[in-house]
Amino acid sequence: MTDRDQRNDDPFRINLEQQKKRSKDLLKGLKAGDPAAAERYRRHHPKARDMTAGAIIGHLARLTDAQLVVARELRLPSWPALKAHVAEMETSRSAMENDRNRKLDRDAPTLHIRCGSDIKNALNAAGFAGDFLEYSNPFCQGPVTGDPDWLAQRIAFASRAYGKAGGMTVAGVSRKMEAEEAGLARAAHKYDRIALWFEHDSYDQLILARCLAHFAEHGAPKVLELVSADRFPGSMRFIGIGQLPPEALRLLWAQRQLVAASQFEFGTRVWQALQSPDPTALHEAARTSTPALPQMAGAIRRHLQELPSTANGTALTEQLTLDSLQDGPMPMGRIFRDLMLDKEPLPWLGDLMFFHITKEMLRSKEPAVRADPATAEEDWPRRRIELTDVGRAVLAGERDYLSLGAPERWVGGVRIETGKRCWRWDETEGKPAWR
Repeated sequence: MTDRDQRNDDPFRINLEQQKKRSKDLLKGLKAGDPAAAERYRRHHPKARDMTAGAIIGHLARLTDAQLVVARELRLPSWPALKAHVAEMETSRSAMENDRNRKLDRDAPTLHIRCGSDIKNALNAAGFAGDFLEYSNPFCQGPVTGDPDWLAQRIAFASRAYGKAGGMTVAGVSRKMEAEEAGLARAAHKYDRIALWFEHDSYDQLILARCLAHFAEHGAPKVLELVSADRFPGSMRFIGIGQLPPEALRLLWAQRQLVAASQFEFGTRVWQALQSPDPTALHEAARTSTPALPQMAGAIRRHLQELPSTANGTALTEQLTLDSLQDGPMPMGRIFRDLMLDKEPLPWLGDLMFFHITKEMLRSKEPAVRADPATAEEDWPRRRIELTDVGRAVLAGERDYLSLGAPERWVGGVRIETGKRCWRWDETEGKPAWR
């Protein structure tokens, strides 16, 4: 096990005794008139939202109410649910540590597919023996077309966008992506069971659509299972499965589902729509609801919000970045952290992906942000950027971002060129619009 696995302060390992103490401290603070305690009640207690502090003290100053607040802060519906979750995690961890030779996937030759390497070691620690395939082509960024040379287009984009910052050459990116495609191509022939590990954001869900479309076209293994998550209790925001300790992966495995025909069909529909230069089919796929893949609708909507806004021409990530700079210069690493933990409605970016976006913003003929020369030689997370007057005009709705001479970019199959009419996202109507 890694040092991370052994830590007791893991945000997704809830200590019951600690939460009992937090509940008592919260109640004590409330009775003492602590405004922060009253605000925690308003945010998390269903009866306290519109109450004054006095009313909260008068009606909800019980330990059970404080425990409810603490449970909901940890993204659990009640104190009994918190206790049950802690017991499940403890049982899972005990089983993992006491029976290391009992492999959870021992009943069939198994391949675990994930859009990154973040859970590879944790799967091993959790008691899985199957092989692992990283399939991490980020279809949420850059061109995704139905052209015969689509993979070459992806390699060219990823090399240009991430290669230098990630320490990879064009040849290295090419080898990685080609190996991933080859691994996917032979997976169903080599393994009796394939497990797909994905969460709810656009990065994961669009790769999931690609995998489902592939298996629908080329044949699936005897058993294809989906391990999917959009939440997990803990003291920090759940962004993805890679945050979780090994015992949590065992709990997710117990909830896995066989991939059904409707999921193959819908995944294929999404993948085909993603490649289109017209985003309306992709929007329609999400709009008509996605019961086969319930996390897909939110992911598609967030993906389409990277189209230029009808309001001022910014993609949502660009808008959130400009918003972050209104109070002054900030290091790019701090902006990225704030996006992931707070401001981004559905976190989907990797760090290199965000760095690519900010670099492209700096390349505009009339940039909305500028770099601080004093930090130009620092690693990119420490480099500070700040708003320009043009950026302030964009935020005020006085300039359209697409008039600034920004570099060409793609949202799936949709090409966006500066100064030209293109597909945009109308947030008021909640749909793409040709403007």
